[in-house]
Amino acid sequence: MRFLFFTDDHKRGTTPENRKDNFPATLARKLEEVVSIAREQEVDYVLHGGDFFDVPAPAISVCADFLEIYQQFPVPVFTIAGNHDLFGHNSETLPRTMLGFAARLGIVHLLGREPIYLEKKGLRVQLTGQGYHFEMDRRDRQLDYVIKKKNCDYAIHMVHGMLLQKTLFPGALYTLIEQIWDTEADFTLAGHNHLGFPDTERDGKYFLNPGALVRLSNHQQEMKRPVQVMIIDFCENPPTYEKIRLKSAAPGEDILDRSRLEEAAFREQRLAGYLTEVKAAGSYQRTDVRVLLEEIATMEKLPSAVIDEALRRISLAEEALARGEDEA
Repeated sequence: MRFLFFTDDHKRGTTPENRKDNFPATLARKLEEVVSIAREQEVDYVLHGGDFFDVPAPAISVCADFLEIYQQFPVPVFTIAGNHDLFGHNSETLPRTMLGFAARLGIVHLLGREPIYLEKKGLRVQLTGQGYHFEMDRRDRQLDYVIKKKNCDYAIHMVHGMLLQKTLFPGALYTLIEQIWDTEADFTLAGHNHLGFPDTERDGKYFLNPGALVRLSNHQQEMKRPVQVMIIDFCENPPTYEKIRLKSAAPGEDILDRSRLEEAAFREQRLAGYLTEVKAAGSYQRTDVRVLLEEIATMEKLPSAVIDEALRRISLAEEALARGEDEA
Protein backbone atom coordinates (compact mmCIF):
# COMPACT_ATOMS: atom_id res chain seq x y z
CA MET A 1 0.00 0.00 0.00
CA ARG A 2 1.39 3.37 -1.06
CA PHE A 3 0.38 6.91 -0.05
CA LEU A 4 1.16 10.32 -1.51
CA PHE A 5 1.19 13.14 1.05
CA PHE A 6 1.29 16.90 0.47
CA THR A 7 -0.09 19.89 2.32
CA ASP A 8 -1.03 23.57 2.34
CA ASP A 9 -1.74 24.38 -1.30
CA HIS A 10 -3.98 27.36 -0.35
CA LYS A 11 -6.06 27.42 -3.53
CA ARG A 12 -7.01 30.98 -4.42
CA GLY A 13 -7.93 33.01 -7.48
CA THR A 14 -5.56 35.95 -6.96
CA THR A 15 -1.81 36.43 -6.74
CA PRO A 16 -0.24 37.45 -3.38
CA GLU A 17 1.47 40.84 -3.55
CA ASN A 18 4.92 39.37 -2.97
CA ARG A 19 4.70 36.99 -5.96
CA LYS A 20 5.86 37.93 -9.46
CA ASP A 21 4.05 35.14 -11.29
CA ASN A 22 0.43 34.23 -11.95
CA PHE A 23 -0.22 32.33 -8.73
CA PRO A 24 -3.41 30.44 -9.75
CA ALA A 25 -1.79 29.27 -13.00
CA THR A 26 1.38 28.22 -11.18
CA LEU A 27 -0.61 26.28 -8.58
CA ALA A 28 -2.67 24.57 -11.28
CA ARG A 29 0.54 23.32 -12.93
CA LYS A 30 1.83 22.06 -9.59
CA LEU A 31 -1.37 20.17 -8.86
CA GLU A 32 -1.39 18.65 -12.32
CA GLU A 33 2.15 17.43 -11.66
CA VAL A 34 1.07 15.97 -8.32
CA VAL A 35 -1.68 14.06 -10.15
CA SER A 36 0.93 12.74 -12.58
CA ILE A 37 3.20 11.67 -9.71
CA ALA A 38 0.28 9.83 -8.09
CA ARG A 39 -0.22 7.92 -11.34
CA GLU A 40 3.47 7.22 -11.97
CA GLN A 41 4.07 6.08 -8.39
CA GLU A 42 0.94 3.92 -8.47
CA VAL A 43 -0.21 5.15 -5.09
CA ASP A 44 -3.36 3.78 -3.49
CA TYR A 45 -4.37 6.94 -1.64
CA VAL A 46 -3.60 10.67 -1.54
CA LEU A 47 -3.33 12.50 1.79
CA HIS A 48 -3.70 16.28 2.15
CA GLY A 49 -2.58 18.02 5.37
CA GLY A 50 -5.01 20.96 5.42
CA ASP A 51 -5.37 24.56 4.23
CA PHE A 52 -7.08 23.13 1.18
CA PHE A 53 -8.28 26.64 0.28
CA ASP A 54 -6.81 30.01 1.24
CA VAL A 55 -10.19 31.27 2.51
CA PRO A 56 -13.21 29.31 3.75
CA ALA A 57 -15.51 30.41 0.91
CA PRO A 58 -13.58 31.22 -2.28
CA ALA A 59 -15.37 32.12 -5.50
CA ILE A 60 -17.23 29.33 -7.25
CA SER A 61 -15.07 29.76 -10.36
CA VAL A 62 -11.90 29.26 -8.29
CA CYS A 63 -13.33 26.13 -6.70
CA ALA A 64 -14.41 24.73 -10.07
CA ASP A 65 -10.99 25.26 -11.67
CA PHE A 66 -9.06 23.50 -8.91
CA LEU A 67 -11.58 20.81 -8.01
CA GLU A 68 -11.56 19.71 -11.64
CA ILE A 69 -7.88 18.92 -11.17
CA TYR A 70 -8.57 17.03 -7.95
CA GLN A 71 -11.11 14.90 -9.78
CA GLN A 72 -8.25 13.67 -11.97
CA PHE A 73 -6.59 11.85 -9.05
CA PRO A 74 -6.96 8.15 -9.83
CA VAL A 75 -7.40 7.27 -6.13
CA PRO A 76 -9.33 8.63 -3.12
CA VAL A 77 -8.10 11.86 -1.51
CA PHE A 78 -8.26 12.16 2.29
CA THR A 79 -7.84 15.56 3.95
CA ILE A 80 -8.26 17.53 7.16
CA ALA A 81 -9.33 21.13 7.69
CA GLY A 82 -6.67 23.81 8.09
CA ASN A 83 -7.07 27.16 9.82
CA HIS A 84 -7.69 28.84 6.44
CA ASP A 85 -10.53 26.41 5.71
CA LEU A 86 -12.65 27.59 8.67
CA PHE A 87 -14.57 30.71 9.58
CA GLY A 88 -13.07 32.19 12.73
CA HIS A 89 -10.94 29.08 13.34
CA ASN A 90 -14.20 27.45 14.38
CA SER A 91 -14.38 23.79 13.34
CA GLU A 92 -18.17 23.86 13.67
CA THR A 93 -18.33 26.08 10.56
CA LEU A 94 -16.75 23.38 8.35
CA PRO A 95 -20.08 22.22 6.85
CA ARG A 96 -20.65 25.77 5.57
CA THR A 97 -17.26 26.07 3.86
CA MET A 98 -16.12 25.10 0.37
CA LEU A 99 -14.00 22.30 1.79
CA GLY A 100 -17.09 20.93 3.47
CA PHE A 101 -18.95 21.26 0.16
CA ALA A 102 -16.19 19.39 -1.72
CA ALA A 103 -16.42 16.62 0.86
CA ARG A 104 -20.19 16.36 0.41
CA LEU A 105 -19.63 15.96 -3.32
CA GLY A 106 -17.20 13.12 -2.63
CA ILE A 107 -14.25 14.88 -4.28
CA VAL A 108 -12.33 14.58 -1.00
CA HIS A 109 -12.92 12.64 2.21
CA LEU A 110 -12.58 14.38 5.58
CA LEU A 111 -10.66 12.58 8.31
CA GLY A 112 -11.38 12.75 12.02
CA ARG A 113 -10.38 11.04 15.23
CA GLU A 114 -12.56 8.04 14.37
CA PRO A 115 -10.20 5.67 12.51
CA ILE A 116 -10.67 4.64 8.91
CA TYR A 117 -9.15 1.26 8.03
CA LEU A 118 -7.61 0.62 4.61
CA GLU A 119 -6.69 -2.89 3.50
CA LYS A 120 -4.66 -4.36 0.67
CA LYS A 121 -3.08 -7.80 0.29
CA GLY A 122 -3.48 -8.64 3.96
CA LEU A 123 -2.05 -5.29 5.15
CA ARG A 124 -4.25 -3.08 7.33
CA VAL A 125 -3.52 0.64 7.82
CA GLN A 126 -5.32 2.83 10.33
CA LEU A 127 -5.90 6.40 9.17
CA THR A 128 -6.88 9.30 11.45
CA GLY A 129 -6.74 13.07 11.29
CA GLN A 130 -7.01 16.16 13.45
CA GLY A 131 -8.05 19.34 11.70
CA TYR A 132 -7.33 22.80 13.02
CA HIS A 133 -9.41 24.33 15.83
CA PHE A 134 -9.10 27.29 18.16
CA GLU A 135 -7.42 25.30 20.94
CA MET A 136 -4.78 23.74 18.66
CA ASP A 137 -1.30 23.90 20.22
CA ARG A 138 -2.81 25.42 23.37
CA ARG A 139 -4.67 22.59 25.05
CA ASP A 140 -3.28 19.20 26.12
CA ARG A 141 -1.22 17.99 23.13
CA GLN A 142 -2.31 14.41 23.75
CA LEU A 143 -5.81 15.28 22.58
CA ASP A 144 -4.70 16.31 19.08
CA TYR A 145 -1.37 14.67 18.30
CA VAL A 146 -1.38 11.33 20.13
CA ILE A 147 -3.35 8.32 18.91
CA LYS A 148 -3.65 4.64 19.75
CA LYS A 149 -3.33 1.79 17.27
CA LYS A 150 -6.12 -0.76 17.19
CA ASN A 151 -6.46 -3.84 15.02
CA CYS A 152 -3.99 -2.68 12.37
CA ASP A 153 -0.45 -3.22 11.11
CA TYR A 154 0.43 0.47 10.78
CA ALA A 155 -1.14 3.80 11.71
CA ILE A 156 -0.98 7.22 10.04
CA HIS A 157 -2.15 10.36 11.83
CA MET A 158 -2.43 13.73 10.05
CA VAL A 159 -2.51 16.98 12.05
CA HIS A 160 -2.84 20.60 10.97
CA GLY A 161 -0.89 22.22 13.80
CA MET A 162 2.42 23.95 14.50
CA LEU A 163 4.50 20.85 15.14
CA LEU A 164 8.19 21.68 15.54
CA GLN A 165 11.54 20.16 16.47
CA LYS A 166 12.67 23.09 18.63
CA THR A 167 11.18 26.01 20.49
CA LEU A 168 10.20 29.33 18.92
CA PHE A 169 10.06 32.79 20.47
CA PRO A 170 8.18 33.28 23.78
CA GLY A 171 4.42 33.52 23.35
CA ALA A 172 4.26 31.51 20.13
CA LEU A 173 1.80 28.64 19.91
CA TYR A 174 3.40 25.35 18.92
CA THR A 175 3.90 21.72 19.88
CA LEU A 176 7.30 20.06 20.14
CA ILE A 177 7.81 16.59 18.73
CA GLU A 178 9.34 15.55 22.05
CA GLN A 179 5.98 16.27 23.70
CA ILE A 180 4.25 13.56 21.68
CA TRP A 181 6.82 10.74 21.65
CA ASP A 182 4.23 8.44 23.19
CA THR A 183 1.92 8.42 20.17
CA GLU A 184 1.38 5.01 18.63
CA ALA A 185 1.19 6.40 15.10
CA ASP A 186 3.91 5.00 12.86
CA PHE A 187 3.72 8.18 10.77
CA THR A 188 2.63 11.55 12.15
CA LEU A 189 2.16 13.86 9.15
CA ALA A 190 1.93 17.58 9.85
CA GLY A 191 0.75 20.60 7.91
CA HIS A 192 0.38 24.29 8.87
CA ASN A 193 4.13 25.01 9.21
CA HIS A 194 4.94 26.00 5.62
CA LEU A 195 8.69 25.67 6.05
CA GLY A 196 8.40 22.07 7.26
CA PHE A 197 11.00 20.56 9.58
CA PRO A 198 13.79 17.96 9.32
CA ASP A 199 12.57 14.37 9.23
CA THR A 200 12.44 12.97 12.74
CA GLU A 201 12.43 9.31 13.78
CA ARG A 202 12.35 7.61 17.16
CA ASP A 203 11.75 3.94 17.93
CA GLY A 204 10.52 3.35 14.40
CA LYS A 205 8.00 6.23 14.55
CA TYR A 206 8.30 9.05 12.02
CA PHE A 207 7.30 12.71 12.35
CA LEU A 208 7.27 14.39 8.93
CA ASN A 209 6.35 17.67 7.25
CA PRO A 210 7.64 18.18 3.67
CA GLY A 211 6.59 21.86 3.69
CA ALA A 212 3.78 23.65 1.89
CA LEU A 213 3.09 23.12 -1.79
CA VAL A 214 3.03 26.91 -2.24
CA ARG A 215 5.15 29.87 -1.19
CA LEU A 216 2.90 32.61 0.17
CA SER A 217 5.57 34.66 1.94
CA ASN A 218 8.94 36.03 0.83
CA HIS A 219 10.67 34.82 3.98
CA GLN A 220 14.34 34.09 3.29
CA GLN A 221 13.85 30.38 4.03
CA GLU A 222 10.94 30.26 1.58
CA MET A 223 13.30 31.48 -1.14
CA LYS A 224 15.45 28.39 -0.68
CA ARG A 225 13.29 25.49 0.42
CA PRO A 226 12.25 22.75 -2.04
CA VAL A 227 8.61 22.31 -3.04
CA GLN A 228 7.89 18.62 -2.75
CA VAL A 229 5.50 15.78 -2.05
CA MET A 230 6.11 12.61 -0.08
CA ILE A 231 5.56 8.96 -0.98
CA ILE A 232 5.04 6.53 1.92
CA ASP A 233 5.40 2.86 1.04
CA PHE A 234 4.12 0.07 3.28
CA CYS A 235 5.00 -2.64 0.77
CA GLU A 236 8.30 -3.16 2.56
CA ASN A 237 9.04 -4.03 6.18
CA PRO A 238 9.87 -1.63 7.71
CA PRO A 239 7.94 0.99 5.70
CA THR A 240 9.90 3.50 3.64
CA TYR A 241 9.31 7.03 2.42
CA GLU A 242 10.83 9.40 -0.12
CA LYS A 243 10.37 13.02 -1.14
CA ILE A 244 9.86 14.04 -4.76
CA ARG A 245 10.57 17.62 -5.79
CA LEU A 246 8.15 19.23 -8.21
CA LYS A 247 9.70 20.06 -11.56
CA SER A 248 7.04 22.72 -12.15
CA ALA A 249 8.08 24.69 -9.04
CA ALA A 250 10.30 27.60 -10.08
CA PRO A 251 13.23 28.72 -7.88
CA GLY A 252 12.16 31.07 -5.11
CA GLU A 253 14.15 34.00 -6.48
CA ASP A 254 12.25 33.75 -9.77
CA ILE A 255 8.78 34.08 -8.30
CA LEU A 256 9.20 35.92 -4.99
CA ASP A 257 9.67 39.70 -5.06
CA ARG A 258 12.80 40.75 -3.12
CA SER A 259 11.68 44.39 -2.91
CA ARG A 260 8.61 43.25 -1.01
CA LEU A 261 10.90 41.39 1.36
CA GLU A 262 12.63 44.66 2.31
CA GLU A 263 9.27 46.40 2.77
CA ALA A 264 8.07 43.52 4.93
CA ALA A 265 11.17 43.74 7.10
CA PHE A 266 10.47 47.45 7.69
CA ARG A 267 6.83 46.73 8.56
CA GLU A 268 7.91 43.99 10.96
CA GLN A 269 10.20 46.44 12.74
CA ARG A 270 7.34 48.90 13.16
CA LEU A 271 5.00 46.12 14.28
CA ALA A 272 7.56 44.92 16.82
CA GLY A 273 7.70 48.42 18.27
CA TYR A 274 3.93 48.60 18.45
CA LEU A 275 3.67 45.22 20.19
CA THR A 276 6.29 46.30 22.70
CA GLU A 277 4.12 49.29 23.60
CA VAL A 278 1.04 47.09 23.89
CA LYS A 279 2.83 44.66 26.19
CA ALA A 280 4.13 47.55 28.26
CA ALA A 281 0.54 48.67 28.82
CA GLY A 282 -0.69 45.19 29.76
CA SER A 283 0.47 41.64 30.29
CA TYR A 284 -0.97 40.10 27.13
CA GLN A 285 1.36 37.65 25.42
CA ARG A 286 -0.57 36.91 22.19
CA THR A 287 -1.49 38.82 19.07
CA ASP A 288 -4.32 36.59 17.80
CA VAL A 289 -7.58 38.44 18.50
CA ARG A 290 -9.19 35.25 19.81
CA VAL A 291 -6.35 34.58 22.24
CA LEU A 292 -6.34 38.21 23.37
CA LEU A 293 -10.06 37.94 23.95
CA GLU A 294 -9.63 34.91 26.16
CA GLU A 295 -6.78 36.48 28.13
CA ILE A 296 -8.82 39.64 28.74
CA ALA A 297 -11.78 37.54 29.83
CA THR A 298 -9.55 35.58 32.21
CA MET A 299 -8.06 38.73 33.73
CA GLU A 300 -11.52 40.24 34.16
CA LYS A 301 -12.83 36.89 35.51
CA LEU A 302 -15.60 36.68 32.95
CA PRO A 303 -17.59 33.42 32.65
CA SER A 304 -16.49 30.92 29.99
CA ALA A 305 -19.91 31.35 28.37
CA VAL A 306 -18.97 34.95 27.56
CA ILE A 307 -15.79 33.79 25.80
CA ASP A 308 -17.68 31.14 23.84
CA GLU A 309 -20.33 33.62 22.73
CA ALA A 310 -17.72 36.19 21.68
CA LEU A 311 -15.83 33.58 19.64
CA ARG A 312 -19.08 32.46 18.04
CA ARG A 313 -19.84 36.04 17.00
CA ILE A 314 -16.35 36.48 15.56
CA SER A 315 -16.92 33.39 13.41
CA LEU A 316 -20.29 34.70 12.24
CA ALA A 317 -18.79 38.11 11.46
CA GLU A 318 -16.02 36.55 9.35
CA GLU A 319 -18.59 34.42 7.54
CA ALA A 320 -20.78 37.45 6.85
CA LEU A 321 -17.81 39.43 5.54
CA ALA A 322 -16.91 36.56 3.23
CA ARG A 323 -20.44 36.76 1.81
CA GLY A 324 -20.16 40.53 1.44
CA GLU A 325 -22.80 41.16 4.07
CA ASP A 326 -23.03 43.63 6.94
CA GLU A 327 -23.16 41.98 10.33
CA ALA A 328 -25.69 43.97 12.35
